[in-house]
Amino acid sequence: MRVTKLEHAALVVEHSGDRLFVDPGKFTTPITEASGARAVVITHLHDDHWTPEQLGRIRDRSPDVRLLGPEGVVRAAGEAGIEVERVEPGDEVEVGPFRLRFFGGRHAVIHDSIPVIDNVGVLVNDALYYAGDSFAIPEGVDVDVLAAPAGAPWMKIAESMDYVMAVKPRRAFPTHEMVLSRAGKSLSNSRLQWATEQGGGEYLALEPGDSFDL
Repeated sequence: MRVTKLEHAALVVEHSGDRLFVDPGKFTTPITEASGARAVVITHLHDDHWTPEQLGRIRDRSPDVRLLGPEGVVRAAGEAGIEVERVEPGDEVEVGPFRLRFFGGRHAVIHDSIPVIDNVGVLVNDALYYAGDSFAIPEGVDVDVLAAPAGAPWMKIAESMDYVMAVKPRRAFPTHEMVLSRAGKSLSNSRLQWATEQGGGEYLALEPGDSFDL
């Protein structure tokens, strides 16, 4: 499998010509290379993680693509005329060469004044884990690669560092960083690298468009 980081919280996993997209939102360059897309996982309903336009572009190039997300996404997408299959923590879905396991359940708290919405983390082929906007740990899973949040209104870097140290991935890379300046990204990378190395892992300071193999 090859993993390519896209802007902000989005990524694409490729396996034998098939593609899996995760969280293509408004901060991600419009996706035009989507042939062979088997599924799109949307972790929650915030538009920095999905938009109807991004899903429409993917479906135009792969009409049979399956769209998966929690109940809030199902409802919001339905209002836009887009059918999304509901998934929740504990579910397992196989789509082409991709085995998807879902964890978590709730978005991290942003502020007491803002309602907490549903959110699912996804484990791809028992190797790559991304928790969406949460610090949900996939209990009982030996994580090969972790997509670690670098900056967001719902977190401080100490929380992400503690999260990485709790998961102890073999490798980690930054996600959710379009809200950061160049200086902020460098700072987050240095802290997350330190946290990854505490568990003996390797940190990959990926930029949008960078790839690595699983």
